[in-house]
Amino acid sequence: MQIPILSPAYAHLPKTLYANLPPTQWNETSLLALNETLSKQLGLSIEALADHARKLLTGRETGHGAAPLAMAYSGHQFGHYAGRLGDGRAMLIGDVIAPDGQRHELHLKGSGLTPYSRGGDGKATLGSAVREYLISEAMAGLGVPTSRSLAIVTTGETLQRQTPSPGAILTRTARSHIRVGTFQYAAENLDVQTIQTLADFAIERLDPDLSSLGDERYSKFLTRVATRQADLIAQWMSFGFIHGVMNTDNMALSGETIDYGPCAFMDDFHPAKVFSSIDYYGRYAWNKQAEIGLWNLSRLAETMLPLFGKNEEAQLKTAEAALKGYPTQFKTAWTNAMSRKLALPEGQHDDFISGTLTAFMTGKVDFTRVFTALTRHVESTDAHGVTSEFATPAEGETWLAAWRDLTGGRTAISERAKARMRASNPIRIARNHLVEAAITDAEAGDRQAFDALNNALANPFDEDSRFEAFEAAPSSGEIVHETFCGT
Repeated sequence: MQIPILSPAYAHLPKTLYANLPPTQWNETSLLALNETLSKQLGLSIEALADHARKLLTGRETGHGAAPLAMAYSGHQFGHYAGRLGDGRAMLIGDVIAPDGQRHELHLKGSGLTPYSRGGDGKATLGSAVREYLISEAMAGLGVPTSRSLAIVTTGETLQRQTPSPGAILTRTARSHIRVGTFQYAAENLDVQTIQTLADFAIERLDPDLSSLGDERYSKFLTRVATRQADLIAQWMSFGFIHGVMNTDNMALSGETIDYGPCAFMDDFHPAKVFSSIDYYGRYAWNKQAEIGLWNLSRLAETMLPLFGKNEEAQLKTAEAALKGYPTQFKTAWTNAMSRKLALPEGQHDDFISGTLTAFMTGKVDFTRVFTALTRHVESTDAHGVTSEFATPAEGETWLAAWRDLTGGRTAISERAKARMRASNPIRIARNHLVEAAITDAEAGDRQAFDALNNALANPFDEDSRFEAFEAAPSSGEIVHETFCGT
């Protein structure tokens, strides 16, 4: 049975932007997980995927005869320019046209050595594959733009990391894997023509309506990228998500969340929360993410300056104008998200939102559970669930009284506002301790915890008694304080 996978369109770009790869040979591969829902959305046959898993999902056979490729890119890592990076343990194996006409790239992680491996072995652990699969699918369930996880194939190898770990390959999809770092690589190593070719390719893939606009298409494209990024980060923060490694090589121009490494959802709320074991100075803390988004976009603008005009003054003016709206766009997206979560009336309520975050921090509330409790409160008479989420009930009563004063209380909340609350406040998230438990069991050959958590996260806004165990905050012995990249 054939699988309708096309040769990657990315291969039409100048060969300086990628490297073709020979297939890696694996001896003992086994299909651990296959995302049937995503397969159907992409128009892929589940039976064919399962049948071809050993070859297709490890890069040994692509189905279209074209060689897989590793993408070249550079990047700033924690604010320092690291030069050439690229797909060090990944390969792009092809494109799929979904039934809705949208093109998606199929990308493997952990697929072996590439010219960009930088001394590594190009392989990935089962733990890192399970982590990305669960959290990326959790983000999809929340409605956050994201790369998606299609499959996990184990390789039968044992990799030496902090401890010996089983090897695995993750297949993920995205509209595009072009990053800020892709443009940085082109700007540093190539000529203006290559930058323009890359920009035109990205525009045609992501914003084809801009293609006919002449030279102004480049600045308008930059603005589109900025808008997508502002909206994305506002969504991250509204769910308590911390990406953890917002380097320029991990920021996709498509506005999709990519490269799930030391990412995490907050349990107890603190605006300066950091989980990544290598983010020593809190550069990518929860409350720094919008600022870093603009910093990364500024690096993208620098690479595109030659496309913005004939002299430096015109180029800088155009770039500044293209990014000028980012702060307002983020603030609007963030305020709207929080207003939906809190069922706030129309109008500007920045002070109340800021005060709410302060109350949540001092009250040591669980960021997900407190919003779930508020949503349940507006549909019942019981306020105890809200106040009990605070370290002391009195703190909760004080905040809830302020919320009632502003909104009119639960009886004043319209059905429309209730529906928006339910669609904005998840009951279940990919909590760190649950993800870690699924990883531990999967490494021991047991995927029951993985399947259970994945099912619980598919519809995170729905009340479902089958998944009540996944609503709880971690006990003191279950709290995860640090997360790791998995490389």
